[in-house]
Amino acid sequence: MLVIFDCDGVLVDSEIVAARVEARLLTEAGFEITAEEMAARFAGLTGEKIYELAEEELGRPIPDSIRERSETEVDAALAAEVRSVAGAHEMLDRLDAAICICSNSSPERLHMELVKTGLYDRFRPYIYSARSVREGRQKPAPDVFLHAAEELNAEPGRVLVVEDSVHGIAGAVTAGMRVVGFTGASHSWPGHAEALMEAGATTVVRRLADVPVTVEALADWSLV
Repeated sequence: MLVIFDCDGVLVDSEIVAARVEARLLTEAGFEITAEEMAARFAGLTGEKIYELAEEELGRPIPDSIRERSETEVDAALAAEVRSVAGAHEMLDRLDAAICICSNSSPERLHMELVKTGLYDRFRPYIYSARSVREGRQKPAPDVFLHAAEELNAEPGRVLVVEDSVHGIAGAVTAGMRVVGFTGASHSWPGHAEALMEAGATTVVRRLADVPVTVEALADWSLV
């Protein structure tokens, strides 16, 4: 059994930190939005995609100066504030399965977050950024999940993915994998669990402590 973890919002409590920065910058650009709305609407998407969607709604471009500040200011906020999600290390201690990470974040941001939270050595070298595999297509494309399965010689139907976003779940389901939705990070919102189930999650947990027993319960049921 291979268990694939998303990083942001599953292992590291970063989504709300990034959402605060992006909400401030987008509001400055005339697209008024709160951090909570950012999390509900855009969790799991890259900054680039978020700005594309905001521009579509605004009907005009967002100034390059604000776009250019986004990556730098989000990285600075994460470097200062990011923490692991409660129970991440304890969960990994109990999990009896091969593990890896599949994320839309850049390799550089993944490395920074995982080192800062003490999680890097628990996953290396099996840390995959969608931007750096195959053609660089990001979730909801299934590419990064399929790449990880190939690298670890796992049949997609024997893979479980732990995801906090609708976009991530869509990619995993397209890859032929089952998904455990996760709603235990700080950016979770009312209706989060329902949205994950509608996107195709097999089940949803609120605590990382529940992941090992969920994996064990689902281990004998494959999609192969």
